[in-house]
Amino acid sequence: MNTSLRMLGAALTGLAMAALTSCASGSGTSADGTVTLSFLVGSDESTVDAAKALADAFMRAEPRIKIKTEVVPGGGEGDNVVKTRLSTGDMTDVFWYNSGSLLRALHPSRTLVDLTGDPVLSRVKKDYLPVVSVDGRAYGVPATAATGGGILYNRKVYERLGLKVPRTWAEFMANNDKIKAAGTTPLIATFKDTWTSQLLVLGDYHNVQAAVPSFARDYTAGRARFATTPAASAGFHHLAQVHAEGHLNKGFGSATNDQGLKMLIEGRGAHYAMLGLTLPPLLAAHPQAATDIGFFGIPGDDPARHGATVWEPPAIYIAKSTEHLAEAKKFLAFVASPPAAEAVTKVVPPSGPYRVEGAELPDDAPQVAKDLQAYLDRGAATPALEFLSPVKGPSLEQITVAVGSGLTPPAQGAAQYDRDVEKQAKQLGLPGW
Repeated sequence: MNTSLRMLGAALTGLAMAALTSCASGSGTSADGTVTLSFLVGSDESTVDAAKALADAFMRAEPRIKIKTEVVPGGGEGDNVVKTRLSTGDMTDVFWYNSGSLLRALHPSRTLVDLTGDPVLSRVKKDYLPVVSVDGRAYGVPATAATGGGILYNRKVYERLGLKVPRTWAEFMANNDKIKAAGTTPLIATFKDTWTSQLLVLGDYHNVQAAVPSFARDYTAGRARFATTPAASAGFHHLAQVHAEGHLNKGFGSATNDQGLKMLIEGRGAHYAMLGLTLPPLLAAHPQAATDIGFFGIPGDDPARHGATVWEPPAIYIAKSTEHLAEAKKFLAFVASPPAAEAVTKVVPPSGPYRVEGAELPDDAPQVAKDLQAYLDRGAATPALEFLSPVKGPSLEQITVAVGSGLTPPAQGAAQYDRDVEKQAKQLGLPGW
């Protein structure tokens, strides 16, 4: 699947095509002065549920403004719908879309309402604003909560074996040795769903930036490569090492993401390199996962720099073609508020903290969310590279499957990815490549 993990997140819970308040996309003003805003969202279940919660809560607070929501497919198909409708001036008033580097492809200065300095953004966390900004101009507000990309772990296994959360890769491997000796699978891999093979590389970006602060900028400009930057190639070497030392589950090549999560929840595996957002959809069937499963960032070499890589939440934007700008801004201001976060939490358990001032995690939030909150609170978190650079080669998941299966040496895999990235950067017309 040649898409980014942000877009993959939209496919994790299936394609539940459902209308929220209406499938219509029209907007307008009725005879009684009621204004209707049209709202486009993707079709995965958690997005549909969150968007409905936001719309319903807003309409209770602002009865003069109605929200009609249009649901489109997720992934690449929905991405094309957004780009086409923006380019033709046929976009809904407001819409749900990725944050990060993919935003640049929408040509926001031409297609979106610039919110820089607007009170709409007053409650948005300042460290979130860069992922909804292009050329210093801000365009969106966070739609949901952040999520971590790193190691999900079974806290019951850790408690039983007397293990501590590792702060270095050596400590992580030592934990794996003890887990294996106790008869439990140390690290779950699910390479049938090839996108899952990327996490030990992509989730390691906090360590890359800690070692090479200019990496994202130099990488985008064609001055840095994975194969020639030891901190960046470390993820490929880690992927090869866990396979070589026999830490993976049997049948990892044919295992699916759903099977891996179940294995983790049941304690048959201790660790799973994964996005935290995969867990909340399973809580209804496996409520114990809310407390039994924790999260830690992929450890690097320096315990003092231990932190986590964050996948920032998608955002809600206003199309420049809207005829109801004041009402659209009211909706976005509501979305970026604690009451909106509370409304979403009731239907979609958060996998991380909200990126809105005053929006606190509830006491019964999943442990993975609390663990990620701790990283953010102490300033030990870094957005994933794909939020900082538009360059992501489409073949990474095939390369990481081969490296993680022992078929390709890690240095060769990193070099293959550099060649894959170069092709994509040239297609994007980036200078320096």
